[in-house]
Amino acid sequence: QVQLVESGGGLMQAGGSLRLSCAASGRTFSIYAMAWFRQAPGKEREFVAAISSTGGRTYYRDSVKGRFTISRDNANNTVYLQMNSLKPEDTAVYTCAAREGIYLYTRPYEFDYWGQGTQVTVSS
Repeated sequence: QVQLVESGGGLMQAGGSLRLSCAASGRTFSIYAMAWFRQAPGKEREFVAAISSTGGRTYYRDSVKGRFTISRDNANNTVYLQMNSLKPEDTAVYTCAAREGIYLYTRPYEFDYWGQGTQVTVSS
């Protein structure tokens, strides 16, 4: 079992930056592949970024490539999402997810553990 707690969301003007954190507790963090998802009002949850258990591989949805960076600190049981050049369409609740495994995972059903989410609002 692992518990995930996100932080770092807030209100930002377009073009600004935010860094989200997801702190994990429970079993050994380094065995978990991690990902960030987001859900805007009235829309389905969508994949944002994924990182392998070791941090050696990452993957992004096209609309955030070059703007967002996912990283992890296994010593401190935390995964991050650095978001730069924010756009109004990035407005959503951002949630981190975890599952055991050595690959990259991008579909919600592949994950076993979810945080409660943190709101990111980008104004134009």
